[in-house]
Order: sequence, then C-alpha cells, then structure tokens
Amino acid sequence: MSETWEALRTTPLVEVRRRAAIVGETADVAPMTVDGAQRFGWNDRGGQSAVWYFTPEGRALLLTFDHETDLNLYAEGDYALQESLYRGVPEDLVRLVRNRPENYESLNLADEATGSTIHYAGGVFWFDGERWHAAEGFLEHCEREGLDPMVESGFEYCLEAYRFGRDLTAPAE
Repeated sequence: MSETWEALRTTPLVEVRRRAAIVGETADVAPMTVDGAQRFGWNDRGGQSAVWYFTPEGRALLLTFDHETDLNLYAEGDYALQESLYRGVPEDLVRLVRNRPENYESLNLADEATGSTIHYAGGVFWFDGERWHAAEGFLEHCEREGLDPMVESGFEYCLEAYRFGRDLTAPAE
C-alpha cells in the first residue's frame, strides 16, 4: 500500500499510542475517553485530520480525512455511503464514532430518516490486536470509484507528523 502503511504495521501498538499522544499534544488536541477507549487527534487547521481510538483490550481505530480529495463525503452529505466505508470494522469499534458529539477533527454526517450520526472519514483503518487492516467498505468504495485509498484518504499526509519508521521524541518540557 505505502511506506507509511508498512511502517505503521510494524510498529507495536503501545508505540503507536505513544506517538498519537505526543502528536496530539503538539497539535493542541486534548485527549479524551470514549466508552473506555482513549482518543487522540491531530489536525493541520486546514481541513486534514487523523483520529485514533485505543481500546483497553489492545485494539484501535484510525480515521483519516483530507478535505481536498474525492473521499470527502462530508461535502456530499451521504450518510449511507459514509456508513458503508466502516464495513468490516468490528461493531464495538464503530460504536466509538456513531452518535457521538462533533469536534474539530470529527464532524458528523446524519441520517435524516433516523437521526443517527457517524463521524465522517476518508480513510478507515483498524487494529485487531495483532495487525492493522483497511476497512473492507473503504477499500471496496475506492476500487469501485477508481481511487487510490492511501492518496485519497490523506493517509500519508495525515500520518506524516507521527514519523512511523523514524524516531519521534516528545517535546522538551
């Protein structure tokens, strides 16, 4: 898929979480807890973001978003399409982003018929306790539309600050 994807896949989850905490702090995005999962975020103040959820069981959910790509489903307002990108992700991880309050990194798309909401994302990735996956629905949508999943999701750009495959030290106190 990409060099950053391969580096993420070989990084232990505890190190991924450490990097998410450092980058979130540097980006001035306060961590929070969602149903027991730790949430860390990054944004560039220009419409691109990465949001991480780390569960106590050692699993994770990663959402990326680049507002300038064809995976900006927020502009279309298509709840069903956005929901479909999460297909293949375990339901307990998807619940971390369904019917939740919005914040700068995670705006919601709403289903007009039911009032249900889900955080929009261009890229949907998850860790099962042993390895990282790209969500099936996300990959199928990209294939159907002829989109490069790593480019259109903003994956490379949104994860640049985390320096996977390279050293990352905490800012000096």
